Amino acid sequence: MFSKNKIKHLLSNPNKLTLYRMAAIPVVVILMVFPNRLFTFIAALLFSAAAITDYLDGYFARLHGLESSFGKIMDPVADKLLVASAFIMLSSHNWIPGWIVCIIIGREIAVTGLRNFAVKNREDIAASNLGKYKTGFQIAAIIPLLFHYPYFGVNFHAIGTLFLWAAMVLTVWSGVDYFIRFKKHLKI
Repeated sequence: MFSKNKIKHLLSNPNKLTLYRMAAIPVVVILMVFPNRLFTFIAALLFSAAAITDYLDGYFARLHGLESSFGKIMDPVADKLLVASAFIMLSSHNWIPGWIVCIIIGREIAVTGLRNFAVKNREDIAASNLGKYKTGFQIAAIIPLLFHYPYFGVNFHAIGTLFLWAAMVLTVWSGVDYFIRFKKHLKI
């Protein structure tokens, strides 16, 4: 049905990868509405595949000179929707504390607003390494938390919880960093 070249083209198109990531979100949410060993396992795998496209779309955009306005706007939106949806579903089952989810999502909304304000004023606040680490730890927390159940004697939930605490610290730290860096540009 799909030739090797067709699959390679689909997987190397940054905007399509972003759209695939967004399409995975409702599937992960639906699977998490009915949390059992099979559905959470599938949700974790699907979330993992979607998270990989976050790296791939940026890589292919830079490699092939395919950076676009759509990608610059929708890539971070897709990332935030994917992460926020997973955290909300995990919290809805009381698998993680809701207050941590509020801090993480609140930071994402605040920084997005800050970046939009900066763009309107023709300022650019590039993502810092802290922001990249924050995203990495959030993803590293979500995957084992979605698995939730023990497999092969490994307590995935405990592993995910450790990463979640590190992600929360990095989330707050990187958020403060954004506001400090942006304050230099404010004329208030």
